Amino acid sequence: MVTPADTSAEALSKSQRAYRWIKERIAAQEFTPGYRLVLGTIAGELDMSVVPVREAIRQLEAEGLVMFERNVGARVSMVDDSQYRHSMQALSLLEGSATALAARRLSTDDVRQARQLNELMIETLDHFDPRSFTRLNHEFHATLFRACPNPRLLELVEAEWARLGHLRDSTFSFVPGRARESVREHEGILQLIESGAPLGEIEKVARRHRAATLDAYMIHEHPDETLGLPVY
Repeated sequence: MVTPADTSAEALSKSQRAYRWIKERIAAQEFTPGYRLVLGTIAGELDMSVVPVREAIRQLEAEGLVMFERNVGARVSMVDDSQYRHSMQALSLLEGSATALAARRLSTDDVRQARQLNELMIETLDHFDPRSFTRLNHEFHATLFRACPNPRLLELVEAEWARLGHLRDSTFSFVPGRARESVREHEGILQLIESGAPLGEIEKVARRHRAATLDAYMIHEHPDETLGLPVY
């Protein structure tokens, strides 16, 4: 006999499966910006009802990856530079704070792992692959911020990383020269953490590191525009 709790757990599992399935295809650009997400078709593909698919779509909408249009339904969100700029600005603040809050909780092994990841990133510079570099970059930063004691802040950081993955396959595809500066800044952040620097200084440097990538992109793509990101 299936209890209400069992039904709820099953629905959650299917919803998360649908969520991952759709999100993977958005990330792989199989579902490109503007692509119409037909609930019935997706449900048939996954052999489930439209209910968990609808829940998955709502979750993706909350992350900004999907949008609803009247008389049309769900579509993959369109991409524009303002969305990218806003996500990068938000991530610079969120990730800077999360990194600072996590700093005192990091073990020697955590710092060693982060440094090893940065060394791998350095090794890729001579045969640069923006996607691989971006993946390692995410792993590097996640190693530093995942110990943040504020779970809500972590959710927001990961949500912005996910949104960026949709908006830009890799920023470093546009500004590959930024990669060498980025790994140098990584080492600076690690040294601050190892030395027990004030959390405010760690937060500021981590935030400026993220903002510098946005600056490089905007200067490359829109050299005549003035950036509005404040420096604290």
